[in-house]
Formats: sequence, C-alpha cells, structure tokens
Amino acid sequence: MASRAAPAGSAAATAPDPAHDVAQLPVANPGILIVGIMAASLLQVLDTTIANVAIPHMRTALGATTETITWVLTSYIIASAVALPITGWLADRVGGRRLFILSVAGFIMSSMLCGMAQNLEEMVLFRALQGVTGAFIAPLSQAFMLDTNKPSKHAQMMALWGMGIMIGPILGPVLGGWLTEQANWRWVFYVNLPVGILSLAILISQLPTRETVKRKFDLTGFILLGVALASFQMLLDRGQTLDWYDSYEIWLWTFLFISAAWMAVIHLGTAKDGLFDRALFLDRNFAIAMGFMLAIGVVMFATMALLPPMLQQLMGYDVIDTGLVLMPRGIGVLISMQFAGMAMRRGIDSRPVVATGFLICALSLYEMAQWSLGVDQFHIVASGLVQGLGMGLVFIPLNVSAFGTLPPRLRTDGSSLLNLFRSLGASAGISLTTVMLARNIQIAHSDIASNVTGASVSSMIDVSTVDRYQNLGEVALSMLDLEANRQAAMVAYIDDFWMMMWITLAAVPLAFIMRKPKPAKGPMPPPGE
Repeated sequence: MASRAAPAGSAAATAPDPAHDVAQLPVANPGILIVGIMAASLLQVLDTTIANVAIPHMRTALGATTETITWVLTSYIIASAVALPITGWLADRVGGRRLFILSVAGFIMSSMLCGMAQNLEEMVLFRALQGVTGAFIAPLSQAFMLDTNKPSKHAQMMALWGMGIMIGPILGPVLGGWLTEQANWRWVFYVNLPVGILSLAILISQLPTRETVKRKFDLTGFILLGVALASFQMLLDRGQTLDWYDSYEIWLWTFLFISAAWMAVIHLGTAKDGLFDRALFLDRNFAIAMGFMLAIGVVMFATMALLPPMLQQLMGYDVIDTGLVLMPRGIGVLISMQFAGMAMRRGIDSRPVVATGFLICALSLYEMAQWSLGVDQFHIVASGLVQGLGMGLVFIPLNVSAFGTLPPRLRTDGSSLLNLFRSLGASAGISLTTVMLARNIQIAHSDIASNVTGASVSSMIDVSTVDRYQNLGEVALSMLDLEANRQAAMVAYIDDFWMMMWITLAAVPLAFIMRKPKPAKGPMPPPGE
C-alpha cells in the first residue's frame, strides 16, 4: 500500500525503508559480537596514550637516553600511520573477518613482547609491530559495527564505538600511571592480554565472513603515501628536539613530505586502480568529515597532552589526582553521545548538532583560557565536562553524515581514512601546541622578568621564608626566577588554549557545507559489494 510522503525533515522522512532496514552481515548474537569488537577497539585506542606515563621508567630499565626513548612512541605512531591506508585493500583481499582476527591476535602477541623487551632495540621493534597490527583494528571495528547492524541502529552503534574511541585516550594516562606505580611499567602492555584474549575468542566464534574481492594493489600509491606519512611524523617528532629548521635533518623530512605528498595526490587522483576509490574524495560529506577529523584530533588529543603536565608540574597534582580531575571529560562524552544518538534516530539534521558540539568545545577552551595558577578543581572538572559534552555531540552525527552517503563497499576504506586523519590531527596538534608552549614560555618569561622591580618581589614570594639562609639575595633571586618560570608557563598554556579555541571555531562553518544524508533506495547490495 502506498503511503503519504512525510514532511521534509521529519523522522519519517529520514528513517530507513523497513523493507531495506536489514543488516549487511546478519549475525546470530549481535550483543556478544559488539562486546568483542568494542573490547578490541578500546584496547587499541588505549595503547596510544597508556605508555606515555611509563616512559621515564622504561628509559631507566632499557638503558636509553632522554632522546632515544622517544622512539618507543614514535615507532608506534609511524608504523600505525603507514599501515592504516591499506586496511581496505587487505580486507578485500584476505577477507575482513580473517584480517580482523589476525590483527587482534597480532596486537596481543606484540603487547606481550613489548612487556618482555630487554633493551631499546627490542622495544622499538615490538612497538612498531604493535602499531601495524593495531592500525587495522579501528577501521575494521567501525566497519563491522555498521555492517552487522541494521541501518536504523547505525547511530546507536556509532555511539557505542565512539565511546571507546573518545574515552580510551582519557583513561590511558590514568591507567598507565596507576599500573606503573602499583606494579611495574611492563604491566601497561600486559594489561592488554586478558581483555584481548576475551575479544579474540568472541571474534573467532561470532564474527561473520565477508566475501573476498579481487583488487589490484597500488604499490606506487602505497609507497608515496607511506613516505609522506612517515616523513610527516618524523618532522613533527624530531622538530622540537633539533630546533626545527636550524637543522638539516628537518629540512630533509620537510622535502620528503612535500614531494611524496604532492606525487601521492596526483597519483591517487589519476591512477586507474588507486589505493583508494576516487568516489571517497568526490563525496562532499566524506571529504568534509576528514577535515573535521583533523580538528577533532587537534582539539581532543592536544588538550589531553597539555593538561597532565600542567596539572602535575605547575599545580602539584600527582598521577592519580590528575586522572580523577580529567575523568569527567569522559563522563561528558558518555552523556552527550546518548543525546546525539537519540537525535539521529529521530531524524534530526546532523549538521546543526555537529556545529553545536564544536561551539560547546570552543566555550570550554575559552573557559580554560581564563585559568591561572590558582584555578580550583571545580573549574578544571567543569571545563572538562563541558568539553566532553561538546565532543560527544560531534562524533556520532559526523560519522552518520560521512557514511550516510557512502555505499557499503567503501566503508572499510572510508573508516581507515577517517582514522588516519584523526591520527594526523592528533600528531600535528600535539606538535603544534608543544612548539607554541616552549616558545611562548620564553617570551612570557622575558616579559615578566623585564617588569620585575624591587617593589614587586614581595608580592611574588614570601621573603620571610629565606631568613634562615646566609645568602638571602641569591636565594630570593632563585625563588623569584622559579616563580617567574611558573607564571610564564601558565601564560604559555593559556595561549595554547586560545589557539585551539580559534581552530575549533574555524571548523564550525564546515558543518553547514555538508549535505543531509538520505536513506538509500532500492535493494540492499549483497555483502562484499
């Protein structure tokens, strides 16, 4: 029986046709499978930050220097970035189920090897292996969450998946710090084993099989993109250490990045069988979503990189207290994701929801830019909660808009690109904020020192505390310089918060350039197409 056309913008107008509201890959126990997929994706995201806290302990145990120990982080990031783009091709070639299971198994094994490493060389090798195997988990988990559930539940599935992606980086430093203090730094890797084994068992028993597709491998595109990504990561990681363009090495990485990226863009845009289907980049919603992912990576990961050292070094928080005041950010994500999921299920236009989420994030960064060294826990917690609410509103509508106009066959490739751009945004954001922080500390310290007079000393330090020292002048100057350093560092952090606020506001107009996704018409294509 024919039905009346629903008004434009109503829930009925945007709801999937019941005749086609069928999962791409039906499963017998979707709830159990979701647990297995979520456990795998959470572990992978958690490992991007959990090892950071244990770096000083690793340096001592592995006999590394302050400079060389950073390769423990760099090797993971570079390996993951280079491997991400070939996720779609591998999933088509060997099968999504097989690749997912092998990736989780490899991630568990490499995590165990990292915990057993006896020197820096072994750790760097095993972390690179962990980065490669973990790179495939995020895009495959997102694709399978969509493919194994009905289109009407896609918003809900993206809410669940997004929780792991958003909360993982927040929990990482807390869990890593607690494990390092209570047990040993090796447990930041061993903790992956029990959860990983549970996830692996569920995937083996429940994950459906996808048809394999004969697809030519674009070796030229992979090499060019791999060189560009590796050079970009090396440029960001080594820049601050080598004082950027005062070093010939940084000029080399910059030349390699620009050259390889330029050739990769031309090749991927003209090759007959490129690494990615050109339909991905011609889809307006997906192309804009990649830009949003860059902004999310900058705001979310750069903020999480700035706050722990600020709280611990300037305000005297320990690792556990730092984690406790940052956790409300995750609570905000959980709350707003539920509202975003309900909004998508009711057919509400996703574009104003995304814009509102970014505006809320900008508001939280504005509040953070008003902090001082005397900021209390309430304001730290409140700003984190507000930022979490904003991020939660962004993630689900953005993914629904990005994938709502893509055919199912492009989901794995699309997911790998979105995850890649989020990773690039995180790397660029952390590097940018770190550089700005170091330089602004020097500028602020110079400004503060030039305005310090004898009359202002008593307002900055309590001179009575140095009465028992013989050389009162030297001690007073030392304390004055220490306080000037603290104030300069706080000014530099505030400058970073201002910068991220403007980046967030600049992304808002992009939401209204996107098209509102429409439900697909016609029969559902068979799996693998």
